[in-house]
Amino acid sequence: MKELVQYIAQSWLTTLLKLKVNEIEENGNIRVELRVAKEDMGRIIGKGGRVANSIRVLLRVAAAREGKRVSLDVLEPLILQVV
Repeated sequence: MKELVQYIAQSWLTTLLKLKVNEIEENGNIRVELRVAKEDMGRIIGKGGRVANSIRVLLRVAAAREGKRVSLDVLEPLILQVV
């Protein structure tokens, strides 16, 4: 699931270095956490949440093929500090 989200997100983002995807499995459910740069949040969420919801649908279909349940959380943007 993690690879699917990375693949989809990479095609939408302008700042690929700040893309981070975590996959957490608990009690047979998979939770995918997606973090992107602040300037890419609007792109990944989309107007009215359409892009994020479309990614969720694709994830659910892929998970159903494997007999699993999955959810996608779009988290606060990454803030990288240059030292």
